[in-house]
Amino acid sequence: MSDISQIDIHTPIEQMNALNKGSLMESLGIEYTAVDEGYVRAQMPVDKRTVQPAGILSGGASLAFAEVLGGLGSSLLIDNQRYHVVGTQLSANHVGMAFAGYVQGEARLLHRGKKTHVWNIDITNQDGKLVSTARLTNMIIEKQQ
Repeated sequence: MSDISQIDIHTPIEQMNALNKGSLMESLGIEYTAVDEGYVRAQMPVDKRTVQPAGILSGGASLAFAEVLGGLGSSLLIDNQRYHVVGTQLSANHVGMAFAGYVQGEARLLHRGKKTHVWNIDITNQDGKLVSTARLTNMIIEKQQ
């Protein structure tokens, strides 16, 4: 796994995706597709890694996807050499389904405080229909030296 302390908003997408090697993100097949200040977009496959036994995208996979998007978004807004991003609260409503292909996730920053960031993450299926909408609170904590 690469060193997250070296990324910022100007880091190429390919390098951000390389950070996923050997992690949950790689296991779930998550790929970042766009980033900007306060915005992250990515995709995740709907396949044997992410579905429940009935073949429907698992709500747990959706929650993991949402936390990954908001976590990266917060990491791009802080000094990663001084601070960690830690998810402290995540809630979601699963309102649709996905059976195949990819889901798209878009995370948008709602609040940027010194110690907390709040994100809204919408996940849509390949038809563009909402599958899940989530709210994530991240705490920004100083690293122990």
